[in-house]
Amino acid sequence: MPPTVKQLSVLEFIRERRADGFAMPTVREIQSRFGFSSPFAATRHLMALEKKGFINRAGGRARSMVLNDPAPPRWLNIPLLGAIPAGLPSDAFVQPDRTLAVDPATLRLGKNAKVFALEARGDSMTGAGILDRDLVILELAEPRDRDIVAALIDGETTLKRYFVLRGRPFLHAENPRYPDIIPARELVVQGVFRALIRTSRHRL
Repeated sequence: MPPTVKQLSVLEFIRERRADGFAMPTVREIQSRFGFSSPFAATRHLMALEKKGFINRAGGRARSMVLNDPAPPRWLNIPLLGAIPAGLPSDAFVQPDRTLAVDPATLRLGKNAKVFALEARGDSMTGAGILDRDLVILELAEPRDRDIVAALIDGETTLKRYFVLRGRPFLHAENPRYPDIIPARELVVQGVFRALIRTSRHRL
């Protein structure tokens, strides 16, 4: 079984520490780096990486970790373009502030896929499993009916499900508290949802 996106992020952090000449990180350093709620959450990721053959830990100790795959991973660095409302539309998202290292094969992304990530803000997409502060990975692609999309609607951005009815597109929330959004002037899809990274605010 391939590593999950979060496990790959932990592995990348370990690689970075080694490349920078630092000692291998402790469980608490990994917990702090990723905002895990407890040291055990970090330990679970290390145990999974060890089980999948990426690391060895003598006596289960983090400082004694050995990386088993010295070859550079073929990961995709995805720009994180700030936040997007998963609620009512608001101003456009900001410029990139960091990148996410992900495995294209794990996410089932095409070889030439052009992707970016956004942090969802709000609760309008909870019915689709997208929670507040989750990271969504989107592809620059033409949307199909019922795709989840990042869209610019009448000059403001939002994350919603895309529908076309009688040839006219509109946006639908996955939360009954929010109404459908019908564009008055324009609706431009900026990205189509491809994957989700659950954040530490929610259960891993």
